[in-house]
Amino acid sequence: MKIVFQFVKRYKISAVFALIFMLLELAFELVQPLFMAILINEGLLQNNLHNVVFWGGWLFVLTILSFISGVSNSFFSSHVAQSFAYDLRKALYSKIQSFTMATYLTFPTSGLITRLTSDSNQVTSIVFMLLRIAMRAPLMAIGSLVLAFYVNAQMALILCVSTPFLVIFLVWMISRGIKLFARVQSRLDAVNKQLQEGLQAVRLIKAYMRGQYEESRFQAVAENLKFDTMKATRLMEIALPILQFVLNVSLLIVIWVGAQLIDTNSILVGDLVAVVNYAFRMTAAFSIFSFIIIAYARAKASAERIESILNLEEGTEEVTENTLPMLPQVAIRFEHVSFAYPSATENTLQDLKFSVAAGEKVAIMGATGSGKSTILQLIEKFYETTEGEIYINEHNIKDIPLQQLRSSIAYVPQQSLLFSGTILENLRWGQRDATEKQLKEATKKAQIHEAIERFELGYETVIGQRGVNLSGGQKQRFAISRALLKEAPLLILDDSTSALDVATEKRLWEALDTEQMTMLVVTQKIQTAQTADRILLLHEGQINAFGSHDELLATNSLYKQIVASQQEVLAE
Repeated sequence: MKIVFQFVKRYKISAVFALIFMLLELAFELVQPLFMAILINEGLLQNNLHNVVFWGGWLFVLTILSFISGVSNSFFSSHVAQSFAYDLRKALYSKIQSFTMATYLTFPTSGLITRLTSDSNQVTSIVFMLLRIAMRAPLMAIGSLVLAFYVNAQMALILCVSTPFLVIFLVWMISRGIKLFARVQSRLDAVNKQLQEGLQAVRLIKAYMRGQYEESRFQAVAENLKFDTMKATRLMEIALPILQFVLNVSLLIVIWVGAQLIDTNSILVGDLVAVVNYAFRMTAAFSIFSFIIIAYARAKASAERIESILNLEEGTEEVTENTLPMLPQVAIRFEHVSFAYPSATENTLQDLKFSVAAGEKVAIMGATGSGKSTILQLIEKFYETTEGEIYINEHNIKDIPLQQLRSSIAYVPQQSLLFSGTILENLRWGQRDATEKQLKEATKKAQIHEAIERFELGYETVIGQRGVNLSGGQKQRFAISRALLKEAPLLILDDSTSALDVATEKRLWEALDTEQMTMLVVTQKIQTAQTADRILLLHEGQINAFGSHDELLATNSLYKQIVASQQEVLAE
């Protein structure tokens, strides 16, 4: 937990104040039984009203001071814990955002969500407990034992007998609890994963009437979580009664011995009350400490999972805001590029050699799995080439700052992802300070402006999560608008017009023909490819042909087959 707790150092002044007030609260509580003993011995037993009022007044003052110290400690402890939680989540999220695609794919999304939520909560709880009660509990136990000896060593020895057993038992609880709660958190990952899939695919589940099947899958992972959680919590269920039994037996023995000593006038009643009071405080301290140990075991398991992310040095990239200007234009050249995904045994791309001039529009076609989207991901530096080099404006892509490269690319993915918020907020992802004129120009080119105007609130219309209240074609046109608003020299469309009807798509390409940017368009449609200057045809990760529509139609048999098959479909 070393790395995680480095975040606490930023708030060391507040943490020190929290500890000071904790020690003051502890001191005020520990001296109260001594004052109570004096009040009984020198006031009540002596029928001395002056002493009763005097020492009773001091007890009241100590109670008030203890209360003020406790409230102050809680204030500073809460400030440190919540500030710590904010910094931890911010650092964790920033680290996840810095992952390369290869690194990101090694972690399930559900596991990352659990680390940002449940795991962070567990660690935050232990930070608060450390400042509020974790250090207080052992100090209370030790202080109570020491002062019990001060009052009467004979009875305090009884409390000493049980202490070694309790310490050994607590150490065993720590070692056992860490293993159990690590397993609970991994089970929680599985539940979150299943829940995430079920909620995202709710339409598909209903369409295929697979609700019962998905329920059974969720019940399976939920049952595993239930079983391991019960196993972990059973540790506390067993531990607390054992601790209470040992401490209560010790307390009963103290009371019995004290009664015998009073009969022989070997101890005053006030002293017996003080020792019993200290015994009660020891009991409470050990009970609290056992609870803290369980919380620590859970927090340590969570901290290790968080640190597995924060400790990653390889497989990350810089995510700072770009301060470099966009590239003025983008020309692309692949020189004998081959690529295999990290988990793959064979190359997805094999010895690609081609070039795209600045301002040229190139369509990329090929069967599923031929490597179309992979080419785009290499250009965006989501992955490094396995062999060969990529050049942008005759500069090796490895030498171009990542932020400058990506700021020069407007990207529209296969799945048009929209964020919760208004249409305006989503569009301004492309350019945060876009003017109303720029917004309307982009939406008109993407053929979505008229649809926006029909909404009651226009550009201020709220889009549901992932654009749930929009059609597939509307989402694609919003995503294209967002990309156009960026005004980048390279526009990448990864099969981003699949949901558009023929007439709308035709108007879209006519509008984009006026743009001077370089365009790479992944598509399966011949009518879309025909609008490009050239077509890059892939087959099993290799270049099958590269030329204009007319050139490929005249010379390439594979392209002829694709054209013929689509014409047959249209004819039907």
